Amino acid sequence: MTLSTVLASPVDDRLDALARERYRGGPAISGTWNETLDAILSHRSVRSYLPSPVPTEVVDIAITAAQSAPTSSNLQAWSVVVVEDTEKKARLNAVAGNQRQIAEAPLLLVWIADLARPRAIATERGGGAEGLDYLESFLLGVIDAALAAQNAVVALESLGFGTCYIGALRNNPELVAKELGLPEGAIAVFGLTVGAPDPARPAGVKPRLSRSAVVHHERYGETAPRRSLADYDAVLKTFQAEQAMPQIGWTEQVTNRIATVQSLKGRHLLKDVVRKLGFALR
Repeated sequence: MTLSTVLASPVDDRLDALARERYRGGPAISGTWNETLDAILSHRSVRSYLPSPVPTEVVDIAITAAQSAPTSSNLQAWSVVVVEDTEKKARLNAVAGNQRQIAEAPLLLVWIADLARPRAIATERGGGAEGLDYLESFLLGVIDAALAAQNAVVALESLGFGTCYIGALRNNPELVAKELGLPEGAIAVFGLTVGAPDPARPAGVKPRLSRSAVVHHERYGETAPRRSLADYDAVLKTFQAEQAMPQIGWTEQVTNRIATVQSLKGRHLLKDVVRKLGFALR
């Protein structure tokens, strides 16, 4: 055994430990650890924050990381609104159902699918923008925003800050657009709370379905066997108990989330609202 092998062993063990924490056991994972993998595999949604502000330079780093994400055809069809004002944040929180993490976090980043900018460019150059009127372009903006935000999340967490995605801003996109002064052709896709995690209320790493439940080779095979889903229900309830959360199995959670229109919390109107905000969705 070489010296390099000996030195690598502890961090390689760290990689396997991170994977086992994510799955609460399961098959081992092999490979060489690095800090990027550590940041990604250690992700957890942080809902309890200290009140200290996020430094401007940290926000700059996060945005630079976001702009380093892939973007379809280099259209860069996204924007982000940085919200630190307490009253504005409270009004946005009312849309989201008054969530603790929004109330506590010193920073809320609102990620925008932005087709207003490319349309303005085309108009200024005397060209048409018919391509923006199709569903493909709307999806492009949403995907670009999501890719950018996830890069920002990894960067922020690598610097010791906690984050939590806020999809509930889609409960009332019109009100959010008005609050943020969004132009026609721009829509808030989701928010992201950012702040220093409160060490007195630590967030755990939420377990996920097993790799075998989500991976298919060459062709889509059968969905996850009932036994693996039952095992995951039990694992998730254990995590919920540790975090003092209501205990509900994942399969029940999925069923409840898709059972009725009411479970969408107003988002069943999203297509009509999106069109009102300037997206034709042809």
